[in-house]
Formats: sequence, C-alpha cells, structure tokens
Amino acid sequence: MRVLLFLLQKEFLQIFRNKTILAIIFVAPVMQLLILPNAATFEVKNIMMSIVDRDHSSYSQKLVEKLRSSGYFILTDYSASYKDGLKAIEHKKADLVIEIPAHFERDLIRHSKADILISVDAINGVKASVGGAYATQIISMFNRDIRAEWLPATRYNNAPMINITYSNWYNPLMNYKTFFVPGILVLLLTLVGGLLTALNIVREKEIGTIEQINVTPIKKIQFIAGKLIPFWITGLVILTIGFIISALVYHIIPAGSFLTIYLFAAVYLVAFLGFGLLISTYSNTQQQALFVTFFFLMVFFLMSGMFTPIESMPHWAQVLTYFNPVRYFVEVIRLVVLKGSSLFDVKRQLLVMCMFALGFNTWAIVNYRKTT
Repeated sequence: MRVLLFLLQKEFLQIFRNKTILAIIFVAPVMQLLILPNAATFEVKNIMMSIVDRDHSSYSQKLVEKLRSSGYFILTDYSASYKDGLKAIEHKKADLVIEIPAHFERDLIRHSKADILISVDAINGVKASVGGAYATQIISMFNRDIRAEWLPATRYNNAPMINITYSNWYNPLMNYKTFFVPGILVLLLTLVGGLLTALNIVREKEIGTIEQINVTPIKKIQFIAGKLIPFWITGLVILTIGFIISALVYHIIPAGSFLTIYLFAAVYLVAFLGFGLLISTYSNTQQQALFVTFFFLMVFFLMSGMFTPIESMPHWAQVLTYFNPVRYFVEVIRLVVLKGSSLFDVKRQLLVMCMFALGFNTWAIVNYRKTT
C-alpha cells in the first residue's frame, strides 16, 4: 500500500505540473460541453427555398407565406422559371425548389385538385429528406385549411374525423439537448479514460523514467494501479463538473439516481482506463498511441448510438456494437437521466461493463513486461 501511495503521489504531481494536461482535462471538456450541444444540433432549420410561382394568384401567395412563416424555410430566390430555380440550387442559393404551376388556383377551385412540384438538392441527404418532409406537411396543412374554408360548416362537421391525442414521454418539449448532452458527458469521460491513459506509459518510455521504474521491486499490478487511479478520480471529477454545467446551462437534472450513474461511470472508467493502458503497452511512441487511440475512439463514438440510432444501422453493424463499451454507457446515462431508470434496470449493461473492465485490465497487466 505504501508503494502504491508513492506512485499515486508521483502521478498526481506529473498531472498538476503539466499545464497542457490540466487544460485537456478541465478546460477542454467544459468548452466542448458548452459548444457541442449548440453546434451539433439535430434540428434542421434555415432551409433555403426557391419559389417558382407561375400562377401569381391569391392562393399561391398564401401558400408561399405559409411556407415562409413556418420558421423552417428562408426564401432566398424567386425564380421566373423552373430552370432558373435549378440554377439557384447549382449556385448554392437554394436547397429546394417549389414550383406552383399556372392555373393553380383555377384548378383547385374547379377540379378540387392541383399539382405542385418539389425538387430537393439531395447532396445532403438528411437536409433533403427533412426539408422535403417539412414542405409536404405544410402544403398538406394548407390543403386542409382550404377544405375547411370551402365545405359548408354542417357538412364539414359531419365528416368522419380521427382525433389524435399524443404525449411526449420523458422529453415533453422534445428538446434534442436533453437527449444529446448526456451523450456528450460519455464522450468526455471516454476521451480522458482512453486518450490520456494511452499516452501515459508511452511518455514514461520516451523520457526514460520507465527504465528507472523497471529496476525497482514495484509489482506490475501496483504500477498499473498507480497509472489508473489518478485518471479514474479525474474522470469522476469531470463527470461532476459536467452535471453542474448541464444543470446550470441546459437545466438538465437526472430523473434517476446519481448513485446509479456514478457507479456505472466508475466501472466504465476502469474498463476504458484499462483499454488506454493496453494501447500504451503496445506503443513505443506517443504518436503511435495517439493514432491507434483515435482510430478506436472514432469507431466507438460513431457506433455507440450517440449520433444515430443503432436500430437504423445495418445488421452487421448492430452486431459489432455489442463489442463497443461506449454503447452501453450511452444507453445507461440516457435511461437514468431521461427515464429515471434504477440500478436494477441497467444490471445487464453493468454486468457487460464489468466484463470489459476485467478483460482490458487483465490484458494490460499481462502484456506489460518489466525489463532490466
């Protein structure tokens, strides 16, 4: 125990003496938590719209005004022809073109139907699909308003209707930040646990202190524990800072128990710290450790369900996510923060994370070889 305390003292002194590491540990996570939820938004707004109005009637003007006032579209081009509207897309002045044909109002009144063409720039598939869906929904609402205006009150009231009552559980205001911020907290802990720990032993190799440690009677498990515990404590401190910022800035307070989150975070940090130490035992330079760590972190983040639902991935990718430790923590923190899940509800994820922690750390201890 005395040897371990000396090792911990050495590691904490190294951390607090290095201003760069302090900035990475404390300043960078705060900046990311303040910037990312506002920059990486799931909402699609400010869709540039080009209108080709070949009718110039009162109904066409009402339709254009309804699209503009929706809050999703910005009228950036008013073209005389459909060809000019496509040129606006080519010159990045519009994301979609809506063509209102000639005799739009006349056909709507006489024949009770009219055609509208929506052409979408599909280079950005997400913006195209969402923008086209917004436009279609707004035009459908416009059509419903016209029907209500034309039909006699008695006939319209007697028409069969289905009234839909819905409620948004766990996120009543459907605020994407409530869903996204917990995932950012996982990202921050993963960066501390994986990146900094992966560089730790390699740094000792580069500056030569690893050789001094190797000739001492320090056991491998003591050395690994001395490298792991400081960043484990630092990770829990960062998680606490993250929850404070989430409460003060985004007004997000977990519906469940903090104890459940911290217990799972403690096991998760042990697992990912072991993963970082494992990488460092295979790397000879910090550059090698950095590239290998970033490779795995990118795969872990993209396949964690943090940005896109796992259910929408191909089947083979869904199978691979079961070997991704980040996936389980993202699931757990969202369940506890949004739904108020208990420790019993996340027992399966906790068991899997314990297996990750045992596997990574055992591998790191076995792979670390002391040489004299």
